[in-house]
Amino acid sequence: MFDSSVVGLIAGTCTTIAFIPQVLHTFRSRNTSSISLGMYILFVFGIAMWLCYGFIISDLPLVITNLITLLLSSSILLMKIRNTIRGEK
Repeated sequence: MFDSSVVGLIAGTCTTIAFIPQVLHTFRSRNTSSISLGMYILFVFGIAMWLCYGFIISDLPLVITNLITLLLSSSILLMKIRNTIRGEK
C-alpha cells in the first residue's frame, strides 16, 4: 500500500503544520507569558535530537519535517527567552 516514507512524510507534515498557528499567534501578539520556558527548551532539544536521528538513519521525511519544526519552535523559544529577559512573567 503505502511506502513507509510516505507515511512518515504525511505524519511529519501534519505535526509540522500544527505549529504554524501557534507561531503566527505568538508573532502577532508578541505575548509568550502563557508559554512554559522549560517545556519549550526540552521540546526544541527533542526536535533537534529527532533531526539528528533522521540524519543518522538517512530518513529524508524525518529530516525535512523536523528541520522545519525546529525552525518554527525555535522562533517561539527565542521570543520567550527575549521576553523573559525583558521581565515578562
